[in-house]
Amino acid sequence: MAVSLVLGALALISLVLTLWQWLEARRFPLHRRAGDTSFAPAVTVLKPLKGAEAPTAACLRSWFSQDYAGPVQILFGIAAEDDPAGQIVRALLVEFPRADAQLVVCPERLGANAKVSQLAQLERWVRHEILMVSDADVRVPRDFVANVVAPLRDEQVGLVNPFYRLVEIRTPAMRWEALAVNADFWSGVLQSCRLAPMRFALGAVMAVRRRHLEAVGGFRAFANRLADDFELGRRVAGRGGRLVLSPVVVDCCHPPQGWGEVWRHQLRWSRTIRVCRPGAYALSLLSNGTLWPLLWLAFGSGPWVGAGATVCLAVRVLTALDNQRRLTQSLAHVPWCWLAPVKDLLQFVLWGLAFTGDTVEWRGQRYRVTRTGELVKKERAR
Repeated sequence: MAVSLVLGALALISLVLTLWQWLEARRFPLHRRAGDTSFAPAVTVLKPLKGAEAPTAACLRSWFSQDYAGPVQILFGIAAEDDPAGQIVRALLVEFPRADAQLVVCPERLGANAKVSQLAQLERWVRHEILMVSDADVRVPRDFVANVVAPLRDEQVGLVNPFYRLVEIRTPAMRWEALAVNADFWSGVLQSCRLAPMRFALGAVMAVRRRHLEAVGGFRAFANRLADDFELGRRVAGRGGRLVLSPVVVDCCHPPQGWGEVWRHQLRWSRTIRVCRPGAYALSLLSNGTLWPLLWLAFGSGPWVGAGATVCLAVRVLTALDNQRRLTQSLAHVPWCWLAPVKDLLQFVLWGLAFTGDTVEWRGQRYRVTRTGELVKKERAR
């Protein structure tokens, strides 16, 4: 009886947390556009690149097609002259001859984080006060820059983040990862922000004031950090800059990926969050909306166990479906609704592995993550 009561209580807690997370997502004005886009300061976009995939050209082209009244400088960084991404950028420079854009070779390796190493080298070419740092696989709508800079009209705002969604999903493994991002991640961020002011950034796109970046040591200060986005947000907030979430959503476009690739990415993500926010990540197990109802069903006793567990599982699936619908503005995920409990059970495994190991794989290279979040290079992955 005691076991049943404990598991029933944990299932109830997970149900309450799931509903709360869903309500926070419902409250947020997702996809809403700014009513006034007259604020148009000069912006520099930084795009560190490595390699080229099928979506790369479309993702990069979207930055050339912005409806924005102010000046936009775009700096593309590659580590080597012969990087395939360089060919795409050179073609785009010909396609958009009037764009203030430049391809910069960044040959120095300033730390374990290759992306940040490129950003640090691009800093010397920056001409404007507002910086936008964007991953290579991000595709943005035409009004993106105009909407994301709008909160920066307030001088107290130091950094602005949009949410992102995974699109062009072609494999079952990518469906699993898309559910983690498109249903759970963004809604979980909003739930976290309800508890305390935001003190971390989301890495897909970050708009930050140059003076805030310089005040925390520039990009070079994060050259050995795994979670450079988290650290940048934490340090900007620590110096009094307010972090704001933009309701505009960007697309992250990945090439087809199998279970191995997605698993390694999810494990790196889990260990990253565990290093950055160990207490919060440990407690996140309480919100697993599948694990506790199933354990209650398996080991509980009493007339309400079956009905109670069924309600918890149904709420989990339905809220995941609705969160994905709101973020993606699509119903293509509905046939995959069964993935929600599968994802939760896999997430439990990842949760355990996050606390029992310190190795991550990133672009074919293995690193050890220290307790302070720094990367230490290990032997090359095979």
